[in-house]
Amino acid sequence: MTAGAVEPDEVSSPAAPVRPVVRVGAPTERRNPLSVDLDLMSTRDVLAAINEADRRVPAAVAEVLDEIAATVDLAVAALRGGHRVHYFGAGTSGRLGVLDAVELAPTFNSPRDWFCAHLAGGPDAIWRAVEDAEDDDRGGAAEAAECVRAGDLVVGLAASGRTPYVLGALAASRAKGASTVLLCANPEAEAAGSVDVFIGVDTGPEVVTGSTRMKAGTAQKLALNAFSTAVMVRLGRVYSNLMIDMVATNAKLRGRMISILVEATGCSEEVSRRALSEADGDLKTALVSLVSGAEVPAARAALARSADQVRGALALLAS
Repeated sequence: MTAGAVEPDEVSSPAAPVRPVVRVGAPTERRNPLSVDLDLMSTRDVLAAINEADRRVPAAVAEVLDEIAATVDLAVAALRGGHRVHYFGAGTSGRLGVLDAVELAPTFNSPRDWFCAHLAGGPDAIWRAVEDAEDDDRGGAAEAAECVRAGDLVVGLAASGRTPYVLGALAASRAKGASTVLLCANPEAEAAGSVDVFIGVDTGPEVVTGSTRMKAGTAQKLALNAFSTAVMVRLGRVYSNLMIDMVATNAKLRGRMISILVEATGCSEEVSRRALSEADGDLKTALVSLVSGAEVPAARAALARSADQVRGALALLAS
Protein backbone atom coordinates (compact mmCIF):
# COMPACT_ATOMS: atom_id res chain seq x y z
CA MET A 1 0.00 0.00 0.00
CA THR A 2 1.39 3.42 -0.92
CA ALA A 3 2.12 6.03 1.68
CA GLY A 4 -0.91 8.02 2.68
CA ALA A 5 -3.38 5.39 1.50
CA VAL A 6 -6.39 4.83 3.70
CA GLU A 7 -7.44 1.41 4.87
CA PRO A 8 -11.00 0.47 3.76
CA ASP A 9 -12.33 0.55 7.31
CA GLU A 10 -10.95 4.04 7.73
CA VAL A 11 -13.02 5.52 4.89
CA SER A 12 -15.68 7.74 6.37
CA SER A 13 -19.15 7.51 4.82
CA PRO A 14 -21.00 10.73 3.96
CA ALA A 15 -22.80 12.09 6.99
CA ALA A 16 -26.56 11.62 6.92
CA PRO A 17 -28.46 14.91 6.66
CA VAL A 18 -29.67 16.21 9.99
CA ARG A 19 -33.46 16.23 9.98
CA PRO A 20 -35.32 18.80 12.07
CA VAL A 21 -37.08 17.52 15.18
CA VAL A 22 -40.18 19.14 16.67
CA ARG A 23 -41.81 18.10 19.92
CA VAL A 24 -45.49 19.01 19.68
CA GLY A 25 -47.28 20.05 22.85
CA ALA A 26 -50.83 19.73 21.49
CA PRO A 27 -53.42 17.85 23.60
CA THR A 28 -53.45 15.11 20.98
CA GLU A 29 -49.82 14.29 21.86
CA ARG A 30 -50.43 13.81 25.58
CA ARG A 31 -50.87 10.39 27.18
CA ASN A 32 -54.37 9.25 27.99
CA PRO A 33 -54.41 8.02 31.62
CA LEU A 34 -57.36 5.73 30.85
CA SER A 35 -55.41 3.66 28.34
CA VAL A 36 -51.94 3.29 29.87
CA ASP A 37 -52.45 -0.48 30.18
CA LEU A 38 -53.85 -0.84 26.67
CA ASP A 39 -51.40 -3.55 25.64
CA LEU A 40 -52.31 -5.65 28.70
CA MET A 41 -56.06 -5.54 28.09
CA SER A 42 -58.18 -8.23 26.51
CA THR A 43 -59.32 -7.61 22.94
CA ARG A 44 -62.81 -6.78 24.19
CA ASP A 45 -61.45 -4.30 26.72
CA VAL A 46 -59.27 -2.61 24.10
CA LEU A 47 -62.36 -2.08 21.96
CA ALA A 48 -64.33 -0.85 24.97
CA ALA A 49 -61.60 1.69 25.80
CA ILE A 50 -61.62 3.00 22.23
CA ASN A 51 -65.40 3.15 22.17
CA GLU A 52 -65.56 4.98 25.48
CA ALA A 53 -63.06 7.54 24.25
CA ASP A 54 -65.00 7.99 21.01
CA ARG A 55 -68.10 8.99 22.99
CA ARG A 56 -66.39 12.29 23.75
CA VAL A 57 -66.14 13.32 20.11
CA PRO A 58 -69.75 14.36 19.25
CA ALA A 59 -69.95 16.43 22.43
CA ALA A 60 -66.67 18.13 21.58
CA VAL A 61 -67.94 18.97 18.09
CA ALA A 62 -71.16 20.33 19.61
CA GLU A 63 -69.06 22.89 21.50
CA VAL A 64 -67.86 24.48 18.24
CA LEU A 65 -71.12 24.58 16.26
CA ASP A 66 -71.12 28.40 16.28
CA GLU A 67 -67.73 28.41 14.60
CA ILE A 68 -68.80 25.76 12.08
CA ALA A 69 -71.93 27.84 11.34
CA ALA A 70 -69.78 30.90 10.67
CA THR A 71 -67.69 28.80 8.27
CA VAL A 72 -70.84 27.62 6.48
CA ASP A 73 -71.92 31.24 5.98
CA LEU A 74 -68.51 32.13 4.55
CA ALA A 75 -68.66 29.16 2.15
CA VAL A 76 -72.18 29.96 0.95
CA ALA A 77 -71.20 33.57 0.29
CA ALA A 78 -68.08 32.46 -1.59
CA LEU A 79 -69.90 29.91 -3.77
CA ARG A 80 -72.79 32.27 -4.53
CA GLY A 81 -70.21 34.82 -5.60
CA GLY A 82 -68.65 32.43 -8.11
CA HIS A 83 -65.71 31.51 -5.90
CA ARG A 84 -64.47 28.21 -4.44
CA VAL A 85 -63.85 26.38 -1.18
CA HIS A 86 -60.40 24.85 -0.63
CA TYR A 87 -59.27 22.26 1.89
CA PHE A 88 -55.54 22.15 2.73
CA GLY A 89 -54.32 19.29 4.92
CA ALA A 90 -51.66 16.68 5.53
CA GLY A 91 -51.84 13.03 6.55
CA THR A 92 -55.16 11.91 8.01
CA SER A 93 -56.52 15.46 8.06
CA GLY A 94 -55.73 15.96 4.39
CA ARG A 95 -57.20 12.61 3.39
CA LEU A 96 -60.43 13.47 5.21
CA GLY A 97 -60.58 16.71 3.24
CA VAL A 98 -60.20 14.76 -0.01
CA LEU A 99 -62.94 12.34 1.07
CA ASP A 100 -65.36 15.14 1.92
CA ALA A 101 -64.73 17.03 -1.30
CA VAL A 102 -65.06 14.07 -3.68
CA GLU A 103 -68.35 12.91 -2.15
CA LEU A 104 -70.18 16.18 -2.79
CA ALA A 105 -70.55 15.86 -6.56
CA PRO A 106 -72.32 12.46 -6.55
CA THR A 107 -74.42 13.31 -3.50
CA PHE A 108 -75.48 16.85 -4.37
CA ASN A 109 -74.48 17.21 -8.03
CA SER A 110 -72.31 20.14 -7.03
CA PRO A 111 -69.93 21.50 -9.67
CA ARG A 112 -66.64 19.66 -9.31
CA ASP A 113 -64.64 22.85 -8.88
CA TRP A 114 -66.71 24.15 -5.95
CA PHE A 115 -64.66 22.19 -3.39
CA CYS A 116 -60.95 21.67 -4.05
CA ALA A 117 -58.89 19.40 -1.80
CA HIS A 118 -55.13 19.90 -1.51
CA LEU A 119 -53.04 17.20 0.17
CA ALA A 120 -49.44 17.65 1.28
CA GLY A 121 -47.35 15.36 -0.89
CA GLY A 122 -49.89 15.29 -3.72
CA PRO A 123 -52.11 12.39 -4.86
CA ASP A 124 -49.55 9.76 -3.84
CA ALA A 125 -50.03 10.81 -0.22
CA ILE A 126 -53.55 9.39 -0.27
CA TRP A 127 -52.05 5.89 -0.22
CA ARG A 128 -48.75 6.32 1.58
CA ALA A 129 -46.95 8.78 3.80
CA VAL A 130 -44.84 11.23 1.80
CA GLU A 131 -41.72 12.01 3.81
CA ASP A 132 -41.54 15.52 5.28
CA ALA A 133 -44.38 16.80 3.04
CA GLU A 134 -46.33 18.22 5.96
CA ASP A 135 -43.27 20.23 7.09
CA ASP A 136 -43.10 22.08 3.76
CA ASP A 137 -44.63 25.47 4.56
CA ARG A 138 -43.26 26.89 1.32
CA GLY A 139 -44.93 24.09 -0.62
CA GLY A 140 -48.29 24.88 0.98
CA ALA A 141 -47.84 28.58 0.32
CA ALA A 142 -46.86 27.99 -3.31
CA GLU A 143 -49.83 25.72 -3.93
CA ALA A 144 -52.23 28.23 -2.41
CA ALA A 145 -50.68 31.12 -4.32
CA GLU A 146 -51.19 29.21 -7.55
CA CYS A 147 -54.85 28.26 -7.17
CA VAL A 148 -56.53 30.39 -4.49
CA ARG A 149 -58.23 33.61 -5.57
CA ALA A 150 -59.64 36.61 -3.72
CA GLY A 151 -63.13 35.75 -2.49
CA ASP A 152 -62.42 32.04 -2.02
CA LEU A 153 -62.70 30.27 1.32
CA VAL A 154 -59.71 28.25 2.50
CA VAL A 155 -60.11 25.69 5.29
CA GLY A 156 -56.90 24.41 6.85
CA LEU A 157 -57.07 20.92 8.38
CA ALA A 158 -54.44 20.07 11.00
CA ALA A 159 -55.00 17.92 14.08
CA SER A 160 -52.23 19.70 16.00
CA GLY A 161 -53.07 23.15 14.64
CA ARG A 162 -49.42 23.73 13.71
CA THR A 163 -48.76 21.77 10.50
CA PRO A 164 -46.36 23.97 8.44
CA TYR A 165 -47.83 22.98 5.04
CA VAL A 166 -51.30 24.04 6.24
CA LEU A 167 -50.19 27.25 7.94
CA GLY A 168 -48.17 28.22 4.86
CA ALA A 169 -51.25 27.72 2.68
CA LEU A 170 -53.42 29.77 5.04
CA ALA A 171 -50.93 32.65 5.13
CA ALA A 172 -50.64 32.74 1.34
CA SER A 173 -54.43 32.55 1.00
CA ARG A 174 -54.92 35.53 3.30
CA ALA A 175 -52.45 37.47 1.19
CA LYS A 176 -54.55 36.64 -1.90
CA GLY A 177 -57.70 38.02 -0.26
CA ALA A 178 -59.36 34.72 0.65
CA SER A 179 -61.24 34.05 3.89
CA THR A 180 -59.45 31.52 6.10
CA VAL A 181 -60.49 28.89 8.64
CA LEU A 182 -58.41 26.50 10.73
CA LEU A 183 -60.05 23.25 11.88
CA CYS A 184 -57.97 21.33 14.43
CA ALA A 185 -58.09 19.28 17.63
CA ASN A 186 -56.02 21.76 19.61
CA PRO A 187 -57.99 24.59 21.26
CA GLU A 188 -54.64 26.06 22.33
CA ALA A 189 -53.21 26.40 18.79
CA GLU A 190 -51.10 29.53 18.35
CA ALA A 191 -52.49 30.04 14.85
CA ALA A 192 -55.99 30.71 16.24
CA GLY A 193 -55.56 34.46 15.97
CA SER A 194 -54.33 34.44 12.37
CA VAL A 195 -57.49 33.12 10.69
CA ASP A 196 -61.01 34.48 10.23
CA VAL A 197 -62.59 31.51 11.99
CA PHE A 198 -60.83 29.14 14.39
CA ILE A 199 -62.43 25.75 15.10
CA GLY A 200 -60.51 24.06 17.92
CA VAL A 201 -62.27 20.82 18.83
CA ASP A 202 -61.22 19.62 22.29
CA THR A 203 -60.98 15.86 21.80
CA GLY A 204 -58.16 15.43 24.33
CA PRO A 205 -55.43 12.76 24.37
CA GLU A 206 -55.79 9.78 22.07
CA VAL A 207 -56.19 6.18 23.25
CA VAL A 208 -52.93 5.46 21.40
CA THR A 209 -50.80 8.49 22.18
CA GLY A 210 -50.44 10.79 19.19
CA SER A 211 -52.57 8.66 16.84
CA THR A 212 -54.70 11.49 15.49
CA ARG A 213 -56.46 9.25 13.00
CA MET A 214 -58.58 8.29 16.02
CA LYS A 215 -60.58 10.88 18.00
CA ALA A 216 -59.07 13.90 16.26
CA GLY A 217 -59.78 12.37 12.86
CA THR A 218 -63.31 11.39 13.86
CA ALA A 219 -63.96 14.95 15.02
CA GLN A 220 -62.71 16.35 11.73
CA LYS A 221 -64.89 13.91 9.80
CA LEU A 222 -67.97 14.93 11.81
CA ALA A 223 -67.20 18.63 11.44
CA LEU A 224 -66.54 18.40 7.70
CA ASN A 225 -69.67 16.30 7.11
CA ALA A 226 -71.77 18.83 9.00
CA PHE A 227 -70.11 21.81 7.31
CA SER A 228 -70.39 20.68 3.70
CA THR A 229 -73.90 19.24 4.14
CA ALA A 230 -75.12 22.48 5.69
CA VAL A 231 -73.57 24.40 2.78
CA MET A 232 -75.50 22.24 0.31
CA VAL A 233 -78.73 22.73 2.28
CA ARG A 234 -78.27 26.51 2.29
CA LEU A 235 -77.64 26.44 -1.46
CA GLY A 236 -80.97 24.68 -2.08
CA ARG A 237 -79.62 21.26 -2.99
CA VAL A 238 -81.88 19.62 -0.42
CA TYR A 239 -85.70 19.77 -0.35
CA SER A 240 -87.10 18.94 3.10
CA ASN A 241 -84.50 16.31 4.07
CA LEU A 242 -84.29 14.77 0.59
CA MET A 243 -81.26 15.03 -1.70
CA ILE A 244 -82.83 16.34 -4.87
CA ASP A 245 -79.63 17.13 -6.76
CA MET A 246 -78.14 13.64 -6.63
CA VAL A 247 -76.58 12.02 -9.69
CA ALA A 248 -78.15 8.65 -10.53
CA THR A 249 -75.06 6.72 -11.60
CA ASN A 250 -76.32 3.22 -10.80
CA ALA A 251 -79.51 1.17 -10.39
CA LYS A 252 -79.75 1.85 -6.65
CA LEU A 253 -79.61 5.59 -7.14
CA ARG A 254 -82.11 5.50 -9.99
CA GLY A 255 -84.44 3.70 -7.61
CA ARG A 256 -83.74 6.32 -4.95
CA MET A 257 -84.93 9.02 -7.35
CA ILE A 258 -88.31 7.33 -7.56
CA SER A 259 -88.42 6.95 -3.77
CA ILE A 260 -87.63 10.65 -3.32
CA LEU A 261 -90.48 11.65 -5.62
CA VAL A 262 -92.90 9.34 -3.82
CA GLU A 263 -91.82 10.69 -0.42
CA ALA A 264 -91.84 14.35 -1.45
CA THR A 265 -95.12 14.38 -3.37
CA GLY A 266 -97.24 11.55 -2.01
CA CYS A 267 -97.76 10.32 -5.56
CA SER A 268 -97.67 6.68 -6.51
CA GLU A 269 -94.56 5.02 -7.85
CA GLU A 270 -96.17 4.79 -11.29
CA VAL A 271 -96.97 8.51 -11.39
CA SER A 272 -93.48 9.36 -10.13
CA ARG A 273 -91.83 7.20 -12.78
CA ARG A 274 -93.88 8.84 -15.51
CA ALA A 275 -93.09 12.34 -14.25
CA LEU A 276 -89.37 11.56 -14.13
CA SER A 277 -89.50 10.19 -17.66
CA GLU A 278 -91.34 13.28 -18.95
CA ALA A 279 -88.71 15.45 -17.26
CA ASP A 280 -85.94 13.53 -19.09
CA GLY A 281 -84.65 12.15 -15.81
CA ASP A 282 -84.34 15.56 -14.13
CA LEU A 283 -85.42 14.98 -10.54
CA LYS A 284 -85.95 18.65 -9.66
CA THR A 285 -88.12 19.31 -12.69
CA ALA A 286 -90.23 16.23 -12.00
CA LEU A 287 -90.58 17.24 -8.34
CA VAL A 288 -91.66 20.80 -9.10
CA SER A 289 -94.10 19.55 -11.73
CA LEU A 290 -95.73 17.04 -9.37
CA VAL A 291 -95.91 19.34 -6.34
CA SER A 292 -97.23 22.37 -8.27
CA GLY A 293 -99.34 20.53 -10.82
CA ALA A 294 -97.61 22.48 -13.60
CA GLU A 295 -96.54 20.92 -16.88
CA VAL A 296 -92.91 19.96 -17.24
CA PRO A 297 -91.95 22.95 -19.47
CA ALA A 298 -93.43 25.38 -16.94
CA ALA A 299 -91.65 23.61 -14.06
CA ARG A 300 -88.36 23.75 -15.93
CA ALA A 301 -88.82 27.45 -16.70
CA ALA A 302 -89.65 28.24 -13.06
CA LEU A 303 -86.48 26.49 -11.91
CA ALA A 304 -84.45 28.50 -14.42
CA ARG A 305 -85.96 31.75 -13.12
CA SER A 306 -85.27 30.83 -9.48
CA ALA A 307 -81.59 29.84 -9.82
CA ASP A 308 -82.55 26.16 -9.80
CA GLN A 309 -84.11 26.42 -6.32
CA VAL A 310 -87.14 24.14 -5.77
CA ARG A 311 -88.75 26.31 -3.10
CA GLY A 312 -88.30 29.40 -5.27
CA ALA A 313 -89.75 27.65 -8.34
CA LEU A 314 -92.78 26.47 -6.37
CA ALA A 315 -93.34 30.02 -5.07
CA LEU A 316 -93.23 31.38 -8.61
CA LEU A 317 -95.73 28.83 -9.87
CA ALA A 318 -98.01 29.42 -6.88
CA SER A 319 -98.16 33.14 -7.63
